[in-house]
Amino acid sequence: MPRRRTVTLAVSGTLLAGFVAGALFQSVPYAELSPGPTYDVLGSQNGTPLITITGKQTYPTNGQLRMVTVGVSDESFRMSLGQAMVGWLNDKEAIVPKDTIYPPGQTEQQSEQENTQEMTDSQDAAITAALAQLGIKPTGSEVIVASVTPGGPAANKLQPGDVIDAVDGTPVTTGGDAGMTSVTDTIQQVKPGGEVTFEVTRDQQKKTVTTPTVDNGGKAQVGISIESENVFPFTVDIQLNNVGGPSAGMMFALGVIDKLTPDGLTGGNVIAGTGTIDAKGNVGAIGGIQMKTIGAREAGATVFLAPAANCAEAKANQPSGLELVKVNTLGDAINALNDLKEGKTPPLC
Repeated sequence: MPRRRTVTLAVSGTLLAGFVAGALFQSVPYAELSPGPTYDVLGSQNGTPLITITGKQTYPTNGQLRMVTVGVSDESFRMSLGQAMVGWLNDKEAIVPKDTIYPPGQTEQQSEQENTQEMTDSQDAAITAALAQLGIKPTGSEVIVASVTPGGPAANKLQPGDVIDAVDGTPVTTGGDAGMTSVTDTIQQVKPGGEVTFEVTRDQQKKTVTTPTVDNGGKAQVGISIESENVFPFTVDIQLNNVGGPSAGMMFALGVIDKLTPDGLTGGNVIAGTGTIDAKGNVGAIGGIQMKTIGAREAGATVFLAPAANCAEAKANQPSGLELVKVNTLGDAINALNDLKEGKTPPLC
């Protein structure tokens, strides 16, 4: 009898071990976040400056202003329970519900397009807020191509950043809602399947581009998104490939100000930070801040500008040697950087 019980327990233990092992390989609806690359907005990417200003005097910069990113697992990645458990125990990873990154019903391509649109919007807001901080107001607005649907009718014809001057001979004389409505209405006057001709300005050169249309609910569509962008007395161009989302807005704004300011902002230090920004200079909360502070410290930053709304989360996993500075507005960020240059302690998280 004891032998039979021993055999029974041994078999039961084997079954339990097999069950546990099998469970660890079961797919769970989670995604992985990790520290992504950082970029000095005062520097270059692959030889191209992130911020280029033409038609206005600029000044040499020193130090660094690093925008930070978060690495995200692909939509197609199927995380196992075992991988999730390892991630939960790793301070340099964050495991989050997958639908917070890839909403149900949205493809990875759609998510990328949305992130691209948000990045474009944040850049325009950053430029507007930065120049407003310097007392420079826009002289008007224009309609630009914000994104082009891969594989759509306008793919390889129109490009993000193209300024739309006319559609089928109808001039686009203003930006804002009126200008965008004019572009959309003119496209939709075409019979689906017909062609639309755009006159655009690209890299300061005039171009004429003809693209077919497709049927979208009985209306012609060319597969682009458009937006209104402010026009200033000089040109500010922000160029950063393969990065999306709105969270670099504040750092782009600081980069523009630094280039236009004789004394600069960094004091020669490596400063990192994150935060959305609107045209009035309000700094908003972002996601993944704990991964961003880790990435900032690994890139050599000693100071991190954090949206006030993210301070508690940032402090919960604050890297050693990284000071967290609390900001609500672009003005707060500038004041904090001036405090640092003068050897003062700015408001901390």
